[in-house]
Amino acid sequence: MLALCSIDLNAYDLQVHEYRIRTATPDDLDGARAVMLDTVYRDFETGYVPRWHGDIVDPGAAYLAPVRHTLLVAVDERDASVVATAALDSRGPLHPPNPRHVAERYPSGATAQLRRVYVRPEHRRRGLARRLVTELLAFAAADGGYRAVYLHTDPAVTGAEGFWRSLGKVVHDEREDAGGGQSVVHFEVPLER
Repeated sequence: MLALCSIDLNAYDLQVHEYRIRTATPDDLDGARAVMLDTVYRDFETGYVPRWHGDIVDPGAAYLAPVRHTLLVAVDERDASVVATAALDSRGPLHPPNPRHVAERYPSGATAQLRRVYVRPEHRRRGLARRLVTELLAFAAADGGYRAVYLHTDPAVTGAEGFWRSLGKVVHDEREDAGGGQSVVHFEVPLER
């Protein structure tokens, strides 16, 4: 005898989301700032550190005003909330705190640095970071003046190192330095033209 089973789909939260990836507007800045601040407090456990996170306070000046910079957002179409960010600027890594050879290899002006690729935890594992990075790489290629794409990441953040290894190559792993450096991993991501 076959037992028929009825499933009440309303009993399940299917979490079907549609996202729109776009260049941030001034109206998106509060939402983007919230994603960024939540990430530095929750994932990095550093909180806001002015010398590291100054761009978070005024992302408009850091990313919307300069022509060669950009800030992208992923917007959840259900409620128009910003759920992910990704930025690019023309500032290479500084020495210190970064190793001298990394700063020399990626000079400001010729380097597109990826920054603030952050996704709210409840929206992760849906391809948003990869889609955002793809758009940033297209932006860098269209600029025509960038010779390289650089980023660094904290490998203690769950999933960060594996994600960046899937997109680029490690150019320096500070965990291998005497004393462990800052425990930061530096990457170059191919710039396709």
